Amino acid sequence: MPIIISMLRGVNVGPHNRIKMDALRALYVSLKLDDPRTYVQSGNIIFRTPAFRNNEKNVTQLAKKIQDAIARDFGFRPEVILRTPEEFKNVIAANPFSRRKDIDPARLLVTFLASEPSAEARARLLALKPNPEEMHLVGRELYIYFPYGMGRSKLQWSALDKKLETSGTARNWTSVTQMLEIAEEMAAAG
Repeated sequence: MPIIISMLRGVNVGPHNRIKMDALRALYVSLKLDDPRTYVQSGNIIFRTPAFRNNEKNVTQLAKKIQDAIARDFGFRPEVILRTPEEFKNVIAANPFSRRKDIDPARLLVTFLASEPSAEARARLLALKPNPEEMHLVGRELYIYFPYGMGRSKLQWSALDKKLETSGTARNWTSVTQMLEIAEEMAAAG
């Protein structure tokens, strides 16, 4: 049975859009998504689904189904980004910072985008020259390294969304590797 990693945007990061993880797991079970496992409190759920084919239509339908259920049960509609464990492996393999010794994984963020940006959107993003941050756009993922931490950064998230013309949700490198580890443990367990 296929395993899917889902990430909700903007959940539990401030006083709004709060969902307890046990309630979120229960919601996924109600949608007939099997064995949902959460990772930290920011809306990460790894689950199994019997009727999933990894194509754009199915991904869109499943994300909408989850969004609709959250809107119905919790009164807000976060963006839902879905990836397979294989796609997560590719994200890790494509890390443009992987060969550098000076990178602190706690300061590396991956933004998982809802869709691949157009050539024009890519050009607009890459025209930004954030300093001291470093950005690399690889397919549907934007890697950003914050050498002095995110709290000190002047990089505006809203500007990135506008330039990319697609939404996304960011996770730190530790979360990325841990969610893949959970998915692999689930796969190994059968």
